[in-house]
Amino acid sequence: MKIFSGAKKIFITGCAGFIGSNIADRLLHLGYSVIGYDNMSTGLREFLGEAFSHSNFTFIEGDVLADIALKDAMTGCDFVFHFAANADVRFGTEHPRRDLEQNTIATYNVLEAMRANGIKQIAFPSTGSVYGEAVVIPTPEDAPFPIQTSLYAASKLACEGLIAAYCEGFGFQSWIFRFVSILGERYSHGHVFDFYKQLKADPTQLRVLGNGKQRKSYLYIHDCLDAIQLAISKTTDKVNIFNLGVDGYCEVNDSIGWICQSLGLKPNLEYTGGDRGWIGDNPFIFLDTKKIRSLGWAPKCSISEGVFKTVEFLKSNEWVLEYRR
Repeated sequence: MKIFSGAKKIFITGCAGFIGSNIADRLLHLGYSVIGYDNMSTGLREFLGEAFSHSNFTFIEGDVLADIALKDAMTGCDFVFHFAANADVRFGTEHPRRDLEQNTIATYNVLEAMRANGIKQIAFPSTGSVYGEAVVIPTPEDAPFPIQTSLYAASKLACEGLIAAYCEGFGFQSWIFRFVSILGERYSHGHVFDFYKQLKADPTQLRVLGNGKQRKSYLYIHDCLDAIQLAISKTTDKVNIFNLGVDGYCEVNDSIGWICQSLGLKPNLEYTGGDRGWIGDNPFIFLDTKKIRSLGWAPKCSISEGVFKTVEFLKSNEWVLEYRR
């Protein structure tokens, strides 16, 4: 199924990252021309191996904070997937300006570059964390927003606001996706990565932030891309907002069990205590996905299958452990 009717030239920020490189491969496979843009601060060139084999892929090393270079790179494109972001939620309070610059200001720069180039359509990955510690569980897209609990979520919500305002003020059209955490091939940050790296260093001991009872939901990367592809091809509102996740959740302890099962290990677990892992950590995330499911989408992988696939990727690509910045 094609995403767009007719030929399209697609611009992807953060194209060398986990999700960005996977969406680049998907678009190239569907026959679109792709310009990938990444400053390589956390992206990995190795993730673009398949993309570089396509004649209709162009890579530009550049920063979304460099507004003039960004505008020039975007020339001639028709649609933007803006996937560049600071994704290290846990360390937000240690670097409070990082989320502002790399998420909010970067998104403003992308929108202005689009405006300068006459590009009207954008897809944007937000986060289920914008719901804070939600009162309504599972949480639908129209749930009341509580007080924000993390700088990351606050910056993503600001991005959503900017995008919606550009849709209203400048005739843009947007697709905003509020993800749970994504798992799968090219995964290079998050709890599975951290636990795998710990166990690689010491298979007998595993330090767990919080009490391990935090309830989280996860989604496999290709299920995520299927949902994005379907939503863009099937919806035509000015601002289209979708939750993306599976119909369920697990405890962190469950995920630890699957990781250890996959590695054949039984480490001693050391908990730091408390009901959350870090400042701003939401101890219960479970999104209502009826809206995207109403279009005919359903995830093919369960949370446990996503964890197993992620561990298998890390087993086969342990070089990724050394590239983590």
